[in-house]
Amino acid sequence: MKKLPNILETSTNKGITRIKINDPRSYNALSFQMLGGLIECFKKFSNDNKTKVIIIEGLGKGFSAGHDLREIRSLKGSSNYLKLFNLCSKLMMNIIHNKKPVIAKVHGAAFAAGCQLVATCDLAFSTKEAIFATPGVNIGLFCSTPMVAVSRNVPRKKTMKMLLTGDPINAKYAKEIGLINDHFPKVRLEKEVLKVANKIALKSNKVIKIGKTAFYKQLEMPLDKAYKYTSKIMCQNMMLMDAKEGISAFIQKRKPKWKNK
Repeated sequence: MKKLPNILETSTNKGITRIKINDPRSYNALSFQMLGGLIECFKKFSNDNKTKVIIIEGLGKGFSAGHDLREIRSLKGSSNYLKLFNLCSKLMMNIIHNKKPVIAKVHGAAFAAGCQLVATCDLAFSTKEAIFATPGVNIGLFCSTPMVAVSRNVPRKKTMKMLLTGDPINAKYAKEIGLINDHFPKVRLEKEVLKVANKIALKSNKVIKIGKTAFYKQLEMPLDKAYKYTSKIMCQNMMLMDAKEGISAFIQKRKPKWKNK
């Protein structure tokens, strides 16, 4: 296991890489240092052939409280604020463009940029007791960057209620509105997350990469362009060795042997 001082722990086992935010004293706040460390990790594992799925979680009482308000208060000038928020946005884009599926494993609170991180991940699962919020309006700092990720997962009026009131929502409601995939009792969360991660890890790395990239690109396209684009992607996918192997394995009623090519 590689340990980055004070902020992150990472490990890889059977194709599943774990990134653990480890700064419980700040409720795993997304400081400059934390954001930089996370970006480094996601870049590394995106290109790591041993990694097939990435799980991110927070240690201590909860997932993440968002930006470090003490750090924000100490910053001087709009240029420094912009550096921080741009760095946070860079992390989110690193997750979206990551070659590997990213799963958020959430307990406790995921607030502000922490909620943004959950919304950005490809999949998200939580404990039944987990809570989510975009509470910036309560301290005079509207959650403008978190709303980018949240509004792309949650219907407009439900997103606006979260943003305008700052009120936390529970895991049951977060599932209903599409912020997370599912929630489980605390004792089952690890098992359920690994069940999904292991299932994904059995697929072709190459096919998963193509599919994830296409998914996010087509979301921003008009319907006709999305179909033209994805038709080309399907053709490219069909030319892969793994597509030919997968179809043959299905017809022959056997498990496919992926070459990731």
